[in-house]
Amino acid sequence: MSGGGDDRHLKPATRLVRGGRRKEWTGPVVNPPVWRGSTHLYDCDADRHAAGGNNADGQFFYGRRGAPTQWALAEALTQIEPGAYGTLLYPSGVAAIAGCMFAVLKPGDRLLMADNAYDPSRSMATGLLARMGVTTTFFDPRDLAAFEALFAEPVKAVWLEAPGSLTFEMCDVPALTAIARAHGAISMIDNTWASPLGFAALEHSCDIVMMSLSKHVGGHSDLMMGSASAGKRWYTALRRTAQELGQVVSPDDAALAARGLRTMGVRLEAQTRTALKVAQWLEAHPAVARVMCPMLPSDPGHALWKRDFTGGCGLFAFQLASDDPAASARVADALELFGIGYSWGGFESLVLPIRPEDYRTCMPGTHGAPALRLAIGLEDADDLIADLAQALEPLS
Repeated sequence: MSGGGDDRHLKPATRLVRGGRRKEWTGPVVNPPVWRGSTHLYDCDADRHAAGGNNADGQFFYGRRGAPTQWALAEALTQIEPGAYGTLLYPSGVAAIAGCMFAVLKPGDRLLMADNAYDPSRSMATGLLARMGVTTTFFDPRDLAAFEALFAEPVKAVWLEAPGSLTFEMCDVPALTAIARAHGAISMIDNTWASPLGFAALEHSCDIVMMSLSKHVGGHSDLMMGSASAGKRWYTALRRTAQELGQVVSPDDAALAARGLRTMGVRLEAQTRTALKVAQWLEAHPAVARVMCPMLPSDPGHALWKRDFTGGCGLFAFQLASDDPAASARVADALELFGIGYSWGGFESLVLPIRPEDYRTCMPGTHGAPALRLAIGLEDADDLIADLAQALEPLS
């Protein structure tokens, strides 16, 4: 549903606190209670008929359409996403990716996907979408001329990610979306890295913006959820498709995500500040060949990041100055304050050895050189640097 425009004049930090807290959903308490229920009851059969025809958040009908716990989270996300009419919730980030794809694409359509997209997005394109008759062409999002040439044949949609997964290349999102729009194509973007606090994707001409709420919004590594936000036209399509697929999120998880959302701003600021300090330290280390982080002034994508983004996050990668492919695993194993694991955006720091070239069609990864992805949490920056120093010392 629409995000209640009265708060749009407020700053993002204020909207994070206020969003979705309608009195009819919270009652006399601060947070919307957890509404668990599959069956919604009616005072009379006329009310049941009326509810069936009013397909909007805020209208009780049946558990699949949600209740105040889910409605409040969706509205809060809409209120922090500039240009959004509404937001859909999904039981995981990958489910949100699928929801976007199914709302836009049909058999016979052609999709253009940034070659540095998240691996499950790529797998969906080469697997599920291919089986339903959608053709996908992967492209280097940094090459605008080559991108425009791809429209010599009809294109239905473009899937972007900024910065790119694993190697964090920046792309010119407004330029890419302008080309797509000129050719009648729909632009979708995975904006999990920056969130709307760091990049207003819809205001930069994307039609649909997707996020994994398991990351920054949840913030505590204890839930799985995704979202997709859009203007009225594509929100309507997303909602129809989600309901046809029976997509619904647990009210308990929605309550956790809503609680995480309230502190996302301060967590992102702290993690970004620490990540930049760690990235600068790594950049000067003799065992490190390069740091892949658009927040660094030395990064090739820094100018685009500085132009279009208002914030960052704690996720970046670095390549070791070693020709031993096992070096990344040894560094990861030696770290004491970084857990080895997938996901990111929680309060704890994580490390993951990566081989980007395993997930690329036309863009280089690290040419087989050992590399690691870091997800910086809320630990002290100096402690994290000391831990990295002892893990890298054998390579120096």
